[in-house]
Amino acid sequence: VLTLLAVTPCVASLKDLGYSNLNCDADVMRRSKSVPKSVHSLRFADIDIIAGIGDSITAANGAGADPNDPVAVLIQYRGLAFSMGGDGNLDNHVTLTNILKKFNPSIFGYSTGTGSANVWQTSRLNAAVPGAVSGDLVGQANDLVRRMKEHPDIDFVKQWKLVHIFIGGNDLCAWCDHQDTEAPEQFRDNIRAAVQILKQNLPRTIVVLTGILDFSLLRRVDVNSKFCKALHNDECPCEMNSKVSDQALRNASLQYMQREQELEDSGEFDDSDDFTLVVQPFFEGISDAPRLPDGSPDLSLFAPDCFHFSQYGHAMVAKNLWNNLNEAVGSKNRMADLTNTEFALKCPEMV
Repeated sequence: VLTLLAVTPCVASLKDLGYSNLNCDADVMRRSKSVPKSVHSLRFADIDIIAGIGDSITAANGAGADPNDPVAVLIQYRGLAFSMGGDGNLDNHVTLTNILKKFNPSIFGYSTGTGSANVWQTSRLNAAVPGAVSGDLVGQANDLVRRMKEHPDIDFVKQWKLVHIFIGGNDLCAWCDHQDTEAPEQFRDNIRAAVQILKQNLPRTIVVLTGILDFSLLRRVDVNSKFCKALHNDECPCEMNSKVSDQALRNASLQYMQREQELEDSGEFDDSDDFTLVVQPFFEGISDAPRLPDGSPDLSLFAPDCFHFSQYGHAMVAKNLWNNLNEAVGSKNRMADLTNTEFALKCPEMV
């Protein structure tokens, strides 16, 4: 409690990013005249439920931490998470949820404030657990299904749901020492097992899988920070393994990304009208740290540990995620822009 009191007053002064001019055609922002039966005719305004599974990124560890308060990285600022966060509104903090509120102000399930996955008032349908690896997603998927089935305000059968998944950082950080259990194929199969549970149990659902980040870029993020390097010895041993080259770590990251893409390309989750899986690959092309005009890494995107995203970082990621969502499958941008704050949020096409 004392830690929370110490950091909360600082949050309002932290760098952040809002978006105040999302002015799409009124027709594309309306709900369908009747509830769509097919995911392929779904409008964003038809999505009533948002949920998520993953690790400390979706739990938003450290997102609201003051840059001089590394202890606050332990705090889960779920309300700021790029996918599930619902703190504030789109004018002051960009998240996928805050964008979707523009289309459906009654959307339900997003996180607010700070707290762990088992605190309903904070997490709601954000079942992400810090430290999770892909093998933990099955448990989280089952937990998510339970939460939805038990909640009296969710029409489990009729309402359309968006479930966001972001996972892999902890898998990659263990990959160097455990290349059998952390193999890219095992990573893919772990995600597949979780999505199968969602498919079997959640009617009217779109699963959005944000592709993993290239973890070799962390070496450029923390290059001048002895403190962050010391933290990363525990947070990401693979990054700190001098026997593993940048290219080897980049290649491992790319293999993880490719295995994620295989889940979409296989078509196994696109054989029914009311369920689909779509990969958002906007991180794939980034192999260097986002940089300031003077060439130094832009640490404002990161929490004090140079590993998790800051609230500003979450907002920048959310802008890229939204635009990726609005691009056609097979033609999605694979190079996120984490330096230009001015690019516009895309408006959906009419369906």
